This record gives sequence, C-alpha cells and structure tokens, in this order.
Amino acid sequence: MPLSAKERLRRFYSRFNGDDHVLIPIVADPDAIASAMAVKRLLWRKVASVTISNLNAIQRTDNLVLIRLVGVTLVPFAQIDLDRHERIVLVDGQLDHHELLLGLKPDVIIDHHPPGASAQAPFVDIRPKYGATATIMIEYLRAAKIKPSAKLATSLYYAIKTDTSNFERHTVAEDLQAFQFVFHLSNIALARRIECAEIRLDFLKFFRKALEEMHLHKGRACVCLGVVNHPDVCVQIADFFMRIDSVNWSIVAGVHQGKLVTIFRNDGIRKDAGSLAKNSFGRWGLAGGHKSAARAEVPLDAIASLVNVTDWKALSDWIRLRIERGMRAGRQKPPPSETAGPTQTKRLKSK
Repeated sequence: MPLSAKERLRRFYSRFNGDDHVLIPIVADPDAIASAMAVKRLLWRKVASVTISNLNAIQRTDNLVLIRLVGVTLVPFAQIDLDRHERIVLVDGQLDHHELLLGLKPDVIIDHHPPGASAQAPFVDIRPKYGATATIMIEYLRAAKIKPSAKLATSLYYAIKTDTSNFERHTVAEDLQAFQFVFHLSNIALARRIECAEIRLDFLKFFRKALEEMHLHKGRACVCLGVVNHPDVCVQIADFFMRIDSVNWSIVAGVHQGKLVTIFRNDGIRKDAGSLAKNSFGRWGLAGGHKSAARAEVPLDAIASLVNVTDWKALSDWIRLRIERGMRAGRQKPPPSETAGPTQTKRLKSK
C-alpha cells in the first residue's frame, strides 16, 4: 500500500536531528533549485544548517535570473567541505546523474526520474510518473502544514511549468493539483520575468547556425551545431524547433568539453525519446529520458574510430544515421502505452 503524505514526511524528518549540518548537492535547473529550496524550508529550525550546492556551472539565463530574483544562495561544490556535513539530501537527481555525486552517501533521495541502481539511501522517495520533483516537494510542504513564501511558491510554480513544458510533457493529476496550490501563492510577474530571460545573447549565433543548417525530413528536424559554449543551447534550440508546425521530432547535437551532447524532443504522440536516445547512442555513453524529452552524452573518444569527430558534416551525417537505426530498432518493439511512465534507461536527466 502506498505511503501517506504524512508518513513520508515522518520518515523524512526521522533522518535528521538538531545538530545536523545538511548538504543538498544539485545539478542546478529550475526543478532542482526549487526542490532544494523546499527541503531547506522543511528543515528550518530542525537542523543546525542547510547548504545548497551546485555541481554544475550555472550559465542558462533563466536559471541565473531565477537564483537572483528569489534570493537563493548556492555554493559551488568545489568549495564544499564534505567532512562538515553529517547529512546529504539529493533532490531531482540520483548518484549516477553526475560524476561528482558518485562517492557520496546520501541519507535522502527524492526524485521523479526513473530509479537506477544507485538509488540507494536510508530514505528514498522516487516517483517516475510525476512530471516534476517540485510536485513531490509541494506534497511534503502541505503535509507539514507549511505555507510557502511567495518566492518559494514562485520557484515551485516555475519548476513545474518548466519540467512539464507547460504540461505538454508527461504529467499526472498530482502535478496539476500541486501547480494549482502554488499558483495562488506565487508572484506571477516574477515568474514571467524569469521566463522572459530565457536566451543568452551569445546563444543567438547558434540559433542562426541551426536555422541555416537544419535538416528537415519526414517531420524530423536535425542539426549538429559543432562546438557549443554550453550544452543548454542545444536544449533551447530543440525546444524552439518543436514550435514549427511540420516538426514532430527535434534532435539537436553539439560538442562540449569533449562530449557529443544530443537533445531529443518530440510531440509525445506514440513516440519515446528515451528509447530512441538509448537505441541510438546508449552503447557509447549515457542516454535516456522521458517519452517526449531525452538526452545522450557520448565521449568523443568513444566514437573517434567510427567517425571524424572534427568534421561537422561527417559527424552530422553519422548522428542522423544513428538516429535512423535507433528508430528502426524502436519499431521492432511494441509501441509504448500512451500512459506509460518514463523510459527505463541509463540514468541521465533529460533537461
């Protein structure tokens, strides 16, 4: 029988005492940031301190604006002294979601991504059918009878909007209920300011390249951007291509820090981006995600014997070939249920 919200909250609180210094390491994106803020609010006056630490370099404009406007403090992981923290909480992530997490021993894991082998902790609450971890955290806040502040509510509101792509991706009734709860407590003007600050000025040149070099065939928009200054530009262009009326698949690749990063998006109609990512690139690196959104990260060294990784046309052709083969492999299996949860693949956050 599923645990009640109150019982989950009780088990969560049982992991802490008043002398604990708690660390929340996150791969910073709206869902992770808001969820970490919610954990910090739940532990207010119940532990000695709570530190939210970003594992990744934060460069996306909307993330930077979110952090600034809601006033959350993040400490880069390189500055963290692990010996000073008795408890570790993972939200919107698991140990194999980032290399810096692999050596940690979390006390709590709360996430909405499919559970992997590393999802081990004294208290684990993973719900892969949920559209956002923020939804789970709102249930904890409500069970604790905590009314979130306007800034926390706005962060949670924005996190659900972002991770569900305005409810266009996989969602459940709980996401809608959580969204309705924080909507009435949020500063909508603040949320709108965050949403409008989505594109960095130095990303525009990649939008131009994508529009000029996009390969559109049978509703699939594909492009290889070459070396990018941040993989988030691939995410933004993939989302942008899905706004084209004739596009039902959007696949954008770029090279960053020695890895080929490929972002997958689709219209969610009898398609599975997570399976396609795995079928196309899973043998060489991390690949996986949800039905309508997925990601693959492949070290260039792993494919250097197969394709000239410095020849962008050759690399682009190889990517399209891999995707064609991945789609053929997917057709050999029964189509996924329209109500199925996220694909069970190698762990990788799909944002």
